[in-house]
Amino acid sequence: MDRRRVVLLFGGRSSEHSISCATAGGVLGAIDRDRFEVIPVGITRDGAFVLESDDPARFALDPAHLPEVVDNGTRVRWPDRAGSRELRVVDASGERSLGEVDVVFPILHGRFGEDGTVQGMLELVGLPFVGNGVLASAIGMDKHMTKTVLEGAGIAVAPWVRLSRPALAADPELWDRRIRTLGLPAFVKPARAGSSVGVTKVSDWSELDAALDVAFAEDRTVLVESAVSGREIEVAVLEGRDGGDARVSLAGEIVVSGREFYDFEAKYLDAPGIELVCPTELGDGELFELQRIAQRAFDAIGGEGLARVDVFLTGEGYVVNEVNTMPGFTPISMFPSCWLASGLSYPELITELIEVGLARGSR
Repeated sequence: MDRRRVVLLFGGRSSEHSISCATAGGVLGAIDRDRFEVIPVGITRDGAFVLESDDPARFALDPAHLPEVVDNGTRVRWPDRAGSRELRVVDASGERSLGEVDVVFPILHGRFGEDGTVQGMLELVGLPFVGNGVLASAIGMDKHMTKTVLEGAGIAVAPWVRLSRPALAADPELWDRRIRTLGLPAFVKPARAGSSVGVTKVSDWSELDAALDVAFAEDRTVLVESAVSGREIEVAVLEGRDGGDARVSLAGEIVVSGREFYDFEAKYLDAPGIELVCPTELGDGELFELQRIAQRAFDAIGGEGLARVDVFLTGEGYVVNEVNTMPGFTPISMFPSCWLASGLSYPELITELIEVGLARGSR
């Protein structure tokens, strides 16, 4: 059987650069090499496309030394027109072909990758790719737009206020009144960032200004959001096959016992106070309703490929917190863990995502 040539694209310009690298390391170590030939392409922190090492160990997530794409002097050249799928590289020995590409797997988190920008580039040159397209990626990256779309689809979300520095400066008293109507505690978040980067829990209004500064350091627009009291539940979603409904996994739960919330350090740096339980215990009716809501949320943003839907289970039902269009994908991340609990191994999940991307590219 001829192997399909897959470009694994990772790194990027966002603050989640190292998490993208760690995710790529997991995929490099688990992808079925009998079925797929991998071309690892890294994006440096300043946006250069380089031919990277096909070595999973190089991108291991070490809290003492986070992995990154370093400029090694190579430059990857994408096809210069639709209809060509040839990838080329320039290095010290000159320019050479890397062959015809079957599909691109963009393992990118955050802005300049997960937000539809790279997806748009790939669509322009006609390269099939894994995951969500331009629209769903852009909606899912922007928390304000996600909430707006979900609310319009009749899906419960936490109350929020969106603001910018110019708006805040123009009428600080107005924005202060609007924000205070949300009550305490509240969360301050960059509109377009992930992995809890730039997120602060505010328990007293005296903490608000500092929290806004942290969030504005990541993005020019910020959300202040009412805290929701409830169980933190996540499910993984895969695009349906042959026009069928999206498939939803069993549920996982984030149990917070010694931290304010599930922050970056707890997610990636092995900080204490968090337990991930997968599968978690839900009644049959609760799981059915959660899976139904996840399907609706995925469809509402125009989802393709994959997503992780994060919710709170409150006394009144589910409140959707986020639709993550490129969730963490290391072997121990919640997205693959939910599918493992549902009967799909990590290597099988990678194969499924690639095959869905290939099938979409052939339509």
